[in-house]
Amino acid sequence: MLLAIGGNLSGHRDSPIGQVQDAIARLEDTLGETLTQSHLYRTPCFPPGAGPDFINAALAFQTERGADIVLPILHQIEGEMGRMREKRWGARVIDIDLLAHGQRVLPDLAGYQHWAGLAPEAQARLAPERLILPHPRLHERAFVLVPLMDIAPDWVHPVLGLSVRQMHAALRPEELAEIVPVTG
Repeated sequence: MLLAIGGNLSGHRDSPIGQVQDAIARLEDTLGETLTQSHLYRTPCFPPGAGPDFINAALAFQTERGADIVLPILHQIEGEMGRMREKRWGARVIDIDLLAHGQRVLPDLAGYQHWAGLAPEAQARLAPERLILPHPRLHERAFVLVPLMDIAPDWVHPVLGLSVRQMHAALRPEELAEIVPVTG
């Protein structure tokens, strides 16, 4: 299972870095799984102008649990950490996205293609009522693909047939230059 995690507000911690680190610890405690974690990265806010820069990371773990079991756990952790779902793509203390569950396509290929094909203005105002896997935008987002390169460069998108490495290589150099590792 692949997760993306990020935040750009301090919440109950001293910084977005603290929020992301706390969320990772909570995920390990709650899921009871060993997580593989990427480096932390400072990334521009998406969409531009929606708040301060984000701290982003990616996580991978093996589980027998289905996405329908894991997703409510992710939402519970977000809620415990103060996440409010008031505005789509707004500033937030924490965001934990389920990116992929192996090679599963949910709810089905047509459902995935519908959400992946939405125009940007529709993406900004509409949210699916059920889980879409793989995440319909992961192949477009440097703030997801750069951390994924740390932990799952060979994972292959079940619809696009491209590896993380190939999707990463397709990003524009200026997008990649905006993603900066967090040091010390």
